[in-house]
Amino acid sequence: MRAKRLLLLVGATALCLATLAPAASASPRSGDLAVTKSCATYAGAAGDFCTITSSSLSAIKAGSRVYYLQAADFGTLTLSSDITIDGPGSNTAYGHVTLDLATGLGTVTISGGTGVFRGFRASVGVSPLGGGSFAWDGTYGFTPGA
Repeated sequence: MRAKRLLLLVGATALCLATLAPAASASPRSGDLAVTKSCATYAGAAGDFCTITSSSLSAIKAGSRVYYLQAADFGTLTLSSDITIDGPGSNTAYGHVTLDLATGLGTVTISGGTGVFRGFRASVGVSPLGGGSFAWDGTYGFTPGA
């Protein structure tokens, strides 16, 4: 009798944990985001890229490239371009950057992607660090099932 009760208790506990696990993994994740990137090879043409050198978020790996799909406007000293963050494997994030080329200040918004970037959203400010490097500082979140 005692063995049956113990077995029943273990089974009920396992069932409860199995029921709660999907809810816990489906909960949104969010937090502060800090990224640095080197733009030593960026010349302002469509297709040029910068390279991520560090990130507070493990999904954004150092060595990933940020590709700029539109060219900078050197007449107005602005950049307004769609971007992709090309991570390792089939992990790509999609976003948009607006940057004042005279000051190096701007904003980036990221809205979704593939692989680890599915459901990813971010809003960051851009600031120059010197030597062709820039910082992104802001917030991010993942939306479950997006």
